[in-house]
This record gives sequence, structure tokens and C-alpha cells, in this order.
Amino acid sequence: MADPSSDGAEVFGNTFHGPTAFQAGDHNTQNIQHTHHHTALTPPPSPLDATADELARVIGAQWQEEAGLRQLLEPAPLPVRWRVSERKVAGRVVGATAEGAARARFGPLPGVPPATRARLRDGGGLPELHAVYGGLASGRLLLVGPPAAGKTATAVLLLLDALAHRAAQTAPADRARVPVPVLLSLDGWDPAHDTATDWAADRLTREYTLFHGRGGGARARQLLEQGRISLFLDGLDEVTGRLRGAMVSALETAPFRLVLVSRAREAVLTAKKARLGGALALEIQPVRPADAAGYLSNRLPAAPSAAWQTVTERLRTGDPAHPLATALASPLAIALLRDVYPDDGPVDELLDSVRFPSPAAVENHLLDHAVVAAYTPRPGHPRPRYSPETAERTLRHIARRLARDGSRDLRWWHIPGWTGQRPRMIAVWIVSTVVCGLPSTLLALRLEPSLVITVLGPLSMIGAGWGVALRLAKLSVPQPLASAGWRDIFTRETVTAGLVQWLSIGTALFWLVSLLPGFDHPPLWFWYLVTLPLGYSGVMVAGRGYEIVAYAPFLSVGAGRAYGRKRESDTSPSVVDSRSVGPRDVWRHHIGLRLFLGLLTGCALALYGGPMLAWNQTPLTGAVFALSAVLWTGATSGLAGNLAVATALAAVQLHHEEGTPVRLMHFLEDARRRNLLRATGPVYQFRHVRLQERLAADRPT
Repeated sequence: MADPSSDGAEVFGNTFHGPTAFQAGDHNTQNIQHTHHHTALTPPPSPLDATADELARVIGAQWQEEAGLRQLLEPAPLPVRWRVSERKVAGRVVGATAEGAARARFGPLPGVPPATRARLRDGGGLPELHAVYGGLASGRLLLVGPPAAGKTATAVLLLLDALAHRAAQTAPADRARVPVPVLLSLDGWDPAHDTATDWAADRLTREYTLFHGRGGGARARQLLEQGRISLFLDGLDEVTGRLRGAMVSALETAPFRLVLVSRAREAVLTAKKARLGGALALEIQPVRPADAAGYLSNRLPAAPSAAWQTVTERLRTGDPAHPLATALASPLAIALLRDVYPDDGPVDELLDSVRFPSPAAVENHLLDHAVVAAYTPRPGHPRPRYSPETAERTLRHIARRLARDGSRDLRWWHIPGWTGQRPRMIAVWIVSTVVCGLPSTLLALRLEPSLVITVLGPLSMIGAGWGVALRLAKLSVPQPLASAGWRDIFTRETVTAGLVQWLSIGTALFWLVSLLPGFDHPPLWFWYLVTLPLGYSGVMVAGRGYEIVAYAPFLSVGAGRAYGRKRESDTSPSVVDSRSVGPRDVWRHHIGLRLFLGLLTGCALALYGGPMLAWNQTPLTGAVFALSAVLWTGATSGLAGNLAVATALAAVQLHHEEGTPVRLMHFLEDARRRNLLRATGPVYQFRHVRLQERLAADRPT
């Protein structure tokens, strides 16, 4: 057999390190080369087919919406061009294509020819990129390029093409061989503690409700292990260098197809420590001036303004080294130009080489006007709810805060740490003392109308109010996000245990009290009523609701550790609705469900003493006690212990200190829809790193 390295069609720049000849997953075709033919192992039907199809539907809806917000699809996508990278970031191309090798890690997808060195020689566009993705024997693809080269946008378009190819497979067996592409960011993964499969399965269970509930994590793991999911991993360049190398090493044996997105510089630095075996590195090419002109012309009216005609014509026929043409080699600059200048805007001012002597000057000008343009009223569009000044002031504050933290991720549950906690504590102290303390003081005076109670009662209420404020203060430092839904709290096992505990204790107390002589015995239903909170607390303590009851008297015994020892696959029933989970969904969960459960905890505590006081004293006394219990416990467990409430209070404080909107979460979602932010799981990020850096600067340069 001839040495493949001597083939003149070889594309240089990649050196192979690592295995390519092993079979991974039930749906990865093992191609065994014989003298005259190949034998393919056809996977049997799998019960995971319906789950994979539903995941494909959810992923498609998610990224179609995201691509629409980014304006990647209409009126037509910006042409994407790529070539095999000559940087030292991956192995030799022959290692990725497995030409001449006995085995390949992955067989080509149905309807996709094998990727070969000859097909890769001249590079290509999006259709050819999908052919490489689907036909690459190693299943390892690196997309690299300089900052703002459109790497993530390319990955999104490739993902949509992969979904379209999967949907085009009419035969179930063929569709089962096409993995569902899932785009994830690499933040939060520590390869020292979790394998790539473990981490990805956990992310899937947190970000897609399809995998919530009983067996969700197990189904996600099966899809990954069988190669039914391919991962598009973004943000390799945003983690530390040491961690990047560990991630690449951990991805070496992942049993699924991979598309890894990174800046070229960071990819080269990572490759010096660890290389992804069998990977093929493709570099996104700069946008050609003619392509930029065509893309911009497609969004203009049939008779564009003279300014736009001048710019597009100059891009087609002018000097390609002109600062504007050079700046528009970046998809970021093209997107900003499209957003900043309306159809009748003075876009031709960018041709002035005196005002804009360099591509950096053009890009900085566009970045400086991006926020104002997004919030400037335009005919035919809804009027923005926020003024350009408010929007820019808010986004600058956020960008500076993220720069101070050294992060790109805006975790809304960390916002309480952006302001001083003292004003919030004082406000909560006063409100809780007045609102919650008044009924409690009246109750104490009703039970024991003495001078001591008159003095000590208000003092006790002031101290209790301070305790609520201290509970709120604990949320002023970065917190882990507790995002369990009601299906994770009220599971079949915990509800059954709570019912057994309630009925057994209620019955036992009834018989125990009935043996006491000279006691006014309440009926059996009364004991079941007053012991009902024990069943509720049993449910909460044993599941993910333990943090809610942790500060409730008599309800928090044993809280905090039981759930951690339970396996996720044993806890919750499957869900019917399936969707991707974004920051707003997590916010609504906390502001709604967890707040409701906190108030419900107060109701449970009220049942401890309210009926007893009503039976032995007066109904009014029992009612006042119940009201006090609901207020105090609800304030402690539902309000002061709620991350969403703490964030809302911090937003009010930021409004007075920095001039940001009171409804900060609403503003963040609005900024996402205006293409300034993007959602990555439960966190927000600036759409463009350069925009975040520009906004974080003390003054424009």
C-alpha cells in the first residue's frame, strides 16, 4: 500500500497524535477495510428514537429563534468560507480522514460522502462544511479563527444544516444514524471531576426540560454514549490555559462527534499542551468585500439611498485595502454596520479616511454606536421601552462589573453582590418588623396582657426582623443556583414518605392522647389536621426543597443532606413539556414556585399551633397565631431566602445608585432580543466580546 503521506493531494498543517481506530457508541458505524469491500454494522432500532426526535425538535426551535435574533438567516446568510488551517492546532489531515487506515472512528452520515484530502484541498462554504462534519472519519472538527471572525455564527448555521439533514432522512434507521447536534458552552466543566459524558449529561438535564424528571439524566447519558448526540462546544478560548488542555485531553475519548470552536491564538497555545486526536482544524476566512456588499445590498430597499449605493459599489470595485473594506472582513463589523446605519443613514461617512484612518477606527465607531442604534425608535418597529441613554448606562455598568470579575457570564443570581447589602437589610428589617411583628405583638398581649409582654414583645419583634434581614444578607455573595422545579421537589418517593409520616404520626398522637386521663380529647380529624405539616416537612426535607424549610422552626429537622444522597434518576416523574431553559425561565421558577413554597411553609407552621389555640382558647387567637406564623416563616423562607427576590431588591438599589432600570431582568431579556446579549443556558453574555470590552472601557479610545 502506498504511503498516504506522499500523496500530492495532502493538505498540510496538521500533525496527527492519538488513536483513530476504535468503535464508540451503538450508532457509530465501524468500517472494516477488506480487499474489495467494506462491511457496515447497521444499528438495531432503539427505544431512544422518540427522545432523539423530540430533542431535535426542541434544538431546532431554540436555534431558529436565536438565528433570527442574530439575523443570520434573513434575507440571506452571510457567505461562510473556510480552509484547512495551517496553524499547529491539530494533527495531519490523513489522521482525521482515516484514508488508508484499517478503521475509522465514525462512518459517514447517510447521504454524506466520506471526507477526503482531495475534497478538503480547496476549502468551501456552508454546504461543504456540513459535508466535512458528516463525512469526517474521526468525528473531530475544530473551527478556529481570529476574534470576531464569525466562528459561533458559523457553528449555529452548521447546527441548523445538520438538523435539516437529519429531518430529511425519511427512513427511521437512517435518521437514527444522524446525531442531534447540541450547542453548549464549556463554562463550568472541571475535567478533574467529571468526564465529558458526565458533564454533558448534566448540562442537558439542566438546560432542557425533556431530560428533567425520572430517568432524564440516564436518557441523556444513553444518547451521548450511543453517539446519538453530537456536541458543538463553544468558548474554549474563554477558559484558562491549564483548564483548556485538560478539557481537550478529556474530550479525546468522548463517544460522540465533536465540533470545537475557539479563537486561533488560544487553540495554538492549547495544542502545545494537548491535542485532540484525529481532529481536523478548519479556519474561518475573512469576508470578501464583494460578499459583504452583496449581503448588505440584500437588506436594502430596491432603490437604496445614494450613501448606501456609494458604499456597496466601493466594496465591489474599490481598493480591498481601504480601512472600511478591511474592517468589513469581520462578520462582527458587518452586523454592526447593518444595525447602526438605517436605510437612510449617512453610512458613506465611513469612507472618510481622515476620520477613520484604520479598520480599528471603523470598528470602534460602530461599537460605540451599537447600543444607541438598538434603542433608537425606527418606523415600523415597536417603540423601545428604554431610552438609549438608560440602555447604554446599564450595559456599561454590567460590562464593567463583568470585567472586574474576569467573566463573560452574567449570572443574574450574582447581582445582589453588585451593591452594598446594608440598605437592603435595613429596608427588609423595617418592613418585616412592622408587617410581621404587629400581629405577633397583638397575639402576645392577648395571651398575656402584662407590662413585661408590652415591653419585651416589640423588642422581640425587632430582633426577629433583624433575623430576616440577616437571612437576606447571606444572598449578597455569589450563590450556587438552586433551580429545581416542582417535579423535582414533589416526587413520588418523597410524597409517599410524607403521607406515611403524616398518617402514622397523626394516628399515634390520637391514641397517645386518648390514654391521658382528664384531657379534652379532640376528634381524630383534628390530629390529622395539626400533624399535616409533618408530612409536608418530610417531603421538603427529603427532596430539593430542603433549603426552603431550612429556616422554619420545627419544620427543618434533618434538612439539607437527604437529597444529596439520592440519585437523580430515581426521583422525579417524566415531564410532558420539553423546551430549552433560559435565564428568564430560571428567574420565573424562583420568583414563582420557590416563593409560593416559602409561603406554603408558613401555612404549614401555622397548622402546628393555630388549631390547638383555637380549640383551647378562641378562634380569633388561633387565627392571629396562624397569621403570624405565615408572615414570619413566609418572610424568612420565601422572601429573604429567595435569590430572585434578592436580585429584584438589588435591582431597585442599582436603579437609585447607577440609574439602571428597576425591572432589570426585563431589560436583560429586551437587550437579548435587540441582539446585544445572548442566552447561554441560564446565563446571559454579551453577543460580541469586543462590544463588552468597549463598553467596559473607562472612556472610548
